[in-house]
Parts: sequence; C-alpha cells; structure tokens
Amino acid sequence: MHPFDIKTVLLAKHAQHVVLIHFPIALFIAGVGCDLVALRTRDPITAAVARCNLLLAALFVPPVLLTGLLAWKWALDGQAFNGVLLWHLLAGCVAGALIVAVGCLHLGGKPHTGRPLARYRWLLEVVAVLLVGLTAHLGGFLSGVNIPG
Repeated sequence: MHPFDIKTVLLAKHAQHVVLIHFPIALFIAGVGCDLVALRTRDPITAAVARCNLLLAALFVPPVLLTGLLAWKWALDGQAFNGVLLWHLLAGCVAGALIVAVGCLHLGGKPHTGRPLARYRWLLEVVAVLLVGLTAHLGGFLSGVNIPG
C-alpha cells in the first residue's frame, strides 16, 4: 500500500467518513463562535461569516451521514447497532438534524432584510456543539483512537 496511491485514498473502507467529518465540524464550531460574537457585538461582517460557515456545515450533513453509513457497512461489516456504535449513530443523527435546523434558521432570517434571526438559535447552536463533541468522542472509540494502551 502506497500513501499516494489514488485507489488507496478513494477506496479505503472508512477513510471518506473519517476525513470528511472534520470539515463540517470545523465549519460549524467556527460558525457558532462567530454567531455568538456577532450576537454580542452586533457586527454584520461577523454575522455574515457565521451565516456562511453554518450554511456550509449544514450542506455537508448529508454526505457525512452517507459516508458514515458506508463506513459501517464496509469497515464494520454491517455489524448490529449496539453499544458505542448505536450511541454514535444516534448522537450523529441528532447532531446532524440540529446543524441543519441551525442552517435553516440562518437561511430564513436575514437582519438586513427586516427578518431578524430567531433569538433562541444560540441555544440550539450550543447544544449542537456539545452533541458534535459527544459524537466525535464516541467515533474515536469506534476508530480506535480513544482506546487506551
């Protein structure tokens, strides 16, 4: 196996999910941070940055969920959903739904057009960040990263 072989990179049993997941996580966490700063400072530039990050993160949810299911099928041979795998799946689906909901809130409300953003969105954003962290922690056990020794 060669590290620069395109076949190895694209057809690895789980690599697509493991690699792809980091991009929307970073976008979402950065977007939430920018949104909380924009909420506090009322800076329209920071609000626009937050909006772009959160919308891009929401767009990545379906591919991430799809690659996660493919990783389960290929890398884990479709084993039964129980234990850490079940909790990772449930937390990931709920986190994905919250990310999409936050993206929809930002898509629907635009302060410069007279439709303000929902004030409760920050609560959804913070809960989603915590759930993303839990999902990532559980995924680390599935990939072997968090296993001691």
